[in-house]
Amino acid sequence: MYMVYWTIEEGESHTPHAQPFATTAMVEAMRFMEDLRRRQREGEGVRFVTMCSEHPDVVGHPGVDVTGPGYDWKKRRR
Repeated sequence: MYMVYWTIEEGESHTPHAQPFATTAMVEAMRFMEDLRRRQREGEGVRFVTMCSEHPDVVGHPGVDVTGPGYDWKKRRR
């Protein structure tokens, strides 16, 4: 799944927005972002255009995980 995030600034007001896109709709998400950036270039108060993705079939948990007692990593030094 993809999420496009952006903020609309009107004077002192900052309104955050988000639009979801399916995992198979990356091209549509990119087109949507480009439309937002076009509006920004034309002088509209569109700011902070960004995209995040999260795969629904991810195997592990996001972020840092705790290792078990059998984990024995060592940094090799010369």
